[in-house]
Amino acid sequence: MAAGERRTGDLSGVVQLLRDGQPRTRAELGQLTGLARSTVSARVDQLLAAGLVTPAGEASSTGGRPPATLAFHPGARITLAIDLGATHARVAVTDLASTVLAEHLDTIAISDGPGPVLDHVAKVAAKLVEHTGRHTSELVGVGVGLPGPVDHATGRPTNPPIMPGWDDADVAGHLGALLGTPVLVDNDVNVMALGEHATEFADVDHLLFVKVATGIGAGVISDGAIRRGAQGAAGDVGHIAVPGGRDVLCRCGNTGCLEAVAGGRAIAAELAAAGLPALTSADVVALVRSGDVTALRTVRDAGRAIGEVLATCVSMLNPSVIVLGGSVAEAGEHLLAGIREVVYRRSLPLATQHLRIVSSRTKGRAGVLGASTMVVDHLLTSGALEDMLG
Repeated sequence: MAAGERRTGDLSGVVQLLRDGQPRTRAELGQLTGLARSTVSARVDQLLAAGLVTPAGEASSTGGRPPATLAFHPGARITLAIDLGATHARVAVTDLASTVLAEHLDTIAISDGPGPVLDHVAKVAAKLVEHTGRHTSELVGVGVGLPGPVDHATGRPTNPPIMPGWDDADVAGHLGALLGTPVLVDNDVNVMALGEHATEFADVDHLLFVKVATGIGAGVISDGAIRRGAQGAAGDVGHIAVPGGRDVLCRCGNTGCLEAVAGGRAIAAELAAAGLPALTSADVVALVRSGDVTALRTVRDAGRAIGEVLATCVSMLNPSVIVLGGSVAEAGEHLLAGIREVVYRRSLPLATQHLRIVSSRTKGRAGVLGASTMVVDHLLTSGALEDMLG
């Protein structure tokens, strides 16, 4: 390996080892990285100077002066995390451990197009950074989740069905110019899967995050990593036909798709047809929480339809955990009960033997937590840290 190639990753490798919060000595870092003592010392000095690593006391002595330990300092830099949905924008400032320092939730219309939406969230983001007492010069990057297929390599949406005017929009370039920092973009459900996995299920290598809102989608974690597919369309379960489902026209042009049968808009329309005040997913959840019998039955039926599709996913992907998130998932156990009923009945016993189907634990923050995680992981695995510190 050439000298330049060896240097790339030295800094990030040291920081990665310290991200678990366990202080380590320079000697331990050398043993774990395989780097020479002089190299470890030089890298640690760089990280100390940048504030990314901080002294953490002394280790137990085996004779002589106790060696000093070092710890990761996540507050040294910040990220911006942006979760965009069909009707909402959640913006958060986080540290490098994805701890939320400040956040703001707005109602938007994604159909207004990339210019107005991105200009708005950039203004919100800048004010939010100022509110924390930090400066945009401390930003290491911006992470964005979009409610449609995204080419992750370019950050450009690809024929997003509920985002008119966004196809091939240079989201990363637009926000990068406004905020003066690198921008990473992915599909919103992939980002949510990253957030839930990193903060709540870090010990799980195989996880399926299912967002049930206006649309339905899934983020796939396999062998501990997100799987996007060839064109970034992996996990688009909302447009799988429900076995034995109603022949309802979907916005994608096909009929009988899961989203058209069991998405938030479909459930609200069914309840409205029954004379109930339901226009949105929030209305559906409110009716469920009020104990309305028709809403309870309709949501459980929607859960069964989702379960029909997820049973196939379980047989194909064999996840350890399925996490339900999104606005409709706030209906709680009534939706989960319908899903569990069908998945456990239709999937092979081997695949469901230890399978857990649970509600999201991140309380609506999965998107911003995942966007932050995406930025920090990129910083520490791509050579970007070496570039940032020179």
